[in-house]
Amino acid sequence: MLPNFLAFFVAFFIVVLAGPAFIRALQKWQVGQVIRKEGPESHYNKKGTPTMGGLLILLSMIISCLLFANLHNPLVLGSLATLILFGAIGFYDDYKKLILKHSKGLASKWKYFWQSVFAIALAVWLFIHLQTEGLPTALIIPFMHGYALPLSTGVFIFLAYFTLAGGSNAVNLTDGLDGLAILSVLLVTLGFTVILAFKTTFPAETYGLLPVLSALLGSGLGFWWLNGFPALLFMGDVGALALGAFLAFIAVSIRAELFLGIMGMIFVIETLSVILQVGSFKFRNKKRIFRMAPIHHHFELCGWPEPRVVARFSIITALFVVLAVYAFL
Repeated sequence: MLPNFLAFFVAFFIVVLAGPAFIRALQKWQVGQVIRKEGPESHYNKKGTPTMGGLLILLSMIISCLLFANLHNPLVLGSLATLILFGAIGFYDDYKKLILKHSKGLASKWKYFWQSVFAIALAVWLFIHLQTEGLPTALIIPFMHGYALPLSTGVFIFLAYFTLAGGSNAVNLTDGLDGLAILSVLLVTLGFTVILAFKTTFPAETYGLLPVLSALLGSGLGFWWLNGFPALLFMGDVGALALGAFLAFIAVSIRAELFLGIMGMIFVIETLSVILQVGSFKFRNKKRIFRMAPIHHHFELCGWPEPRVVARFSIITALFVVLAVYAFL
């Protein structure tokens, strides 16, 4: 328990203590948020708010894990590799958009290409590792009293790929209001932490992920200190893409992809709202389903203040996390 405790507090204090200097540096370099003209008018005053704060989350997690996690554990190394790989995609996107001033950043097709490359590579590695070590590869089914569905190699890799790429994009779409994405990530991380802490039937190697999850809880809580309404610092793609993929890696490692879908129901809803909006616009003569997508903007335009949207979405996430933990344990 001591490594988990220390990993949490070290990551938290790195973010909180380094945060002000990090924000000043971003302001000096003029690395500020770009606001879409078609976005809600209430967001215009956010223009120029320092962003790329995900770098602070990732660095604090990596430092904490280097100090307190077992670096001989392949799953720990895989989780850190996931953070770095998907964080690199987000960093390059942010770098082009915010520093090189290319308005659209990394082209969507290239972003998805590299997400797919890394997701497939991690999926194949995970399958080979789990099989080599005699660890479970079957999919745990919620509310089925521990029943696990055996998967073929192809189905395992496809599901893992879909979870990694989809999780990365889903958190990125959710990152549109002060505190919304990081609160959702924190709640889902807490859910996985409870599952690993209280479920006694996992292979020994799997429990090595607890310090990594503790580091995310600490760094995420520290980031919320800076990102709560009104935000002093935004996460940027470097944080959102990395954290979404990281949660997906944890889910695949413990064979809980379906439970990630339950705990991250807000991520699912946000993603579906974008898909439905785009589909409706293309195939229904430019008709929209929502006033704006992702759906958190729809509720803003319906008159909900930003903190209310964040609070209610977070309550929904908390309820689904409790449901998923109950279903797993």
